[in-house]
Amino acid sequence: MNRILINKWTKTAVFMACLGPLGLLVWEAFNGGLGANPTEFIEHATGDWILRFLAITLAISPLRKILGLPQLIRYRRMFGLFAFFYGCLHFSTYLGLDQMLNLRDVWKDVMKRRYITVGFTGFVLMIPLAITSTAGWIRRLGGWRWQMLHRLIYLTAVAGVIHYYWQVKSDVHKPLEYAAIVAILLSWRLFLWLHGSHRRPLPGSVTRKEPTTAATD
Repeated sequence: MNRILINKWTKTAVFMACLGPLGLLVWEAFNGGLGANPTEFIEHATGDWILRFLAITLAISPLRKILGLPQLIRYRRMFGLFAFFYGCLHFSTYLGLDQMLNLRDVWKDVMKRRYITVGFTGFVLMIPLAITSTAGWIRRLGGWRWQMLHRLIYLTAVAGVIHYYWQVKSDVHKPLEYAAIVAILLSWRLFLWLHGSHRRPLPGSVTRKEPTTAATD
């Protein structure tokens, strides 16, 4: 399985699959599938994919250890950057289609509507993670400082869940599902930290630091 994971065509296939949600949105836009409120449809769809990609990014470390697949680490940066990519689409839809580029109204929303405040905060926290996701930034910042910075993904994931929960009017089923997933993934990290096992290398893992968005365990 590790041999498959290091294959460049596997990574290409995963990359194309990550673009699938965008392709589906484009298809639905051209075929009248966005419903009565297209802006809201796009905002909700991209918002869901932000949380999904954040959860997938956070799940890489547990899965590589549980399944004994150290090469999964090669995909963490990609998933993290796709979370940011869909975050940009989500915010751009709100800014361009919902608010018609009226920055004053956007700022009023950020200041007055708590679900937008926390959502905007989560998006802003993803920006330094995306910018510093390269090997060059690891060298510039140093491994320890870089890892501390990339723990912001934990706050981003929590902010995303809260944003979703506060945004929905009645049916909180889906945001609670995301909350449960994020809670499990963060609890796993807390458990390892308390027991010190996060310092033990995974057998067969690469020794070179693989650049990832949110590269901390």
